[in-house]
Amino acid sequence: MFWYKEVLPDVYHIEDSLGVCMTLLRGEREALLADAGFGLENVAAFAAELADRPVRLVLTHGHYDHVLGAGWFPEAEIFEEDLPLAREHEKRMWKERALQEAKLRGIDAGTETFSGGRAPVLKKLEEGTIRLGGLSARVIRCPGHTPGSAVLYVPERELLLTGDDWNPCTWLFFPEALPVTAYRENMRKLLALPFRHVLCPHRRALYDRSMLEAFVDGLTDQTLSDAVSVDTGEWLGIRTRQAEPAPEQCIVFDADKWECAPHCRT
Repeated sequence: MFWYKEVLPDVYHIEDSLGVCMTLLRGEREALLADAGFGLENVAAFAAELADRPVRLVLTHGHYDHVLGAGWFPEAEIFEEDLPLAREHEKRMWKERALQEAKLRGIDAGTETFSGGRAPVLKKLEEGTIRLGGLSARVIRCPGHTPGSAVLYVPERELLLTGDDWNPCTWLFFPEALPVTAYRENMRKLLALPFRHVLCPHRRALYDRSMLEAFVDGLTDQTLSDAVSVDTGEWLGIRTRQAEPAPEQCIVFDADKWECAPHCRT
C-alpha cells in the first residue's frame, strides 16, 4: 500500500510500505518518477494511475531500497558510476533483506512479489534537462552518498530532490560513499541553485531551503572533528562517527576516510 501527497502542484511525494519515498513529477506530456522504492508493490502501475500519462523512471543512486522497484518498469536510468552498485543490489540477498524488513513490519510477502521476479533494464542517465511539458527536471551529478548519486532540480517549483545525498539523518559510511570532505564540496555547489523547497527519500515532509543550508553550512572542520563514535551494527570494520551540523540533523560518516582525506579544509 502506498501513501502519497501532492506537496506542490503536480509534485507527488510517495511512500511505499517499507517507508522509503519517491517523487512523481506530473508534466503535461509525460511524468518522471524519481526512485522506485523496495518493489514489494507494483509502483509502475500506481505511478501510471496517479500520473495518467507515460512515466519515465530515474534512479538517484543504486541502493536496493531505491532500485528494487525498478523491475516493475520497462527500463530505468541511472548514472553510469552507479550501474555496478545497482546490479549488485538487484541480487537475491538484498531482496531477502527487504523481506526481513517487511516481516518486522507485519507485511506478508514472498520473493516473487519483487517486480514479478524481473530485473530492471538499466540505461545510462545523462546530465541535462528532462522536459515533461510545463514541468522540467534538471539532472545533476552529485557524488557523495554513492559515486553516481544524482539530484534533480525542478525550476518551475523551485524544488530540489536530493536523493540520499541529504536526509535529516544522512548516511555517508557505506564502503562506496565518498569522503566527507569531497561530499561537502559537492553539496556546497548545490546551494548555488535557486531552490526554495527540498524533498528527500526518507521523510514525508516538504522542507524549506533553510534546513539544507543549515546542514551544509554546519559541515565545518570543527563539527566533523568533534563527531562522536557511533555503532552502525552490521557494518563491521568501518569506524563510524556522527556529527550534528545543524539542530535536529546529523551525518554518520567513515572516520578513516575523514582522517585520511587531503585536508584542503575551510
